[in-house]
Amino acid sequence: MPIDRIPDPPHERKLVAIIELGGYPNFTSLYKKAGFSVTAVNSVRKALGAIRQSAPDLIIAEFNFQSEFRDRTSNLESLLAVTQRMPQTKVNVFYDAEHTHQFAKLRGRFAIFDALAYPIDPARLSEILRRTDAEPAGQTRQD
Repeated sequence: MPIDRIPDPPHERKLVAIIELGGYPNFTSLYKKAGFSVTAVNSVRKALGAIRQSAPDLIIAEFNFQSEFRDRTSNLESLLAVTQRMPQTKVNVFYDAEHTHQFAKLRGRFAIFDALAYPIDPARLSEILRRTDAEPAGQTRQD
């Protein structure tokens, strides 16, 4: 007697949004419309715990350049060091165009799936959300 195969449930796409400074619209509804379950945190430290627990498909983070850091340039080095060991996780970064030069240095050291300068264009963000399944995580896109 053949055994009926029960299909696997569809993969729930997970997104961690790190909103440290904000100053842009709340995109949670856009993320959900794109099919993501959303976890929002307000610091990279909290995000590290969340990504270790849930292994998200996508992380949205802010690049906050901080010239007073002695051994790093921003809030993201710790996060990106962890995500380098998570090949299925893509990172999208929001950044201030004023800090493009500093962000480029960070981008040269770590795989970043895509990046958007402020003000964030919801149409471009939607396009990035659609691409998360289609393109490999290690691939980076230049503005």
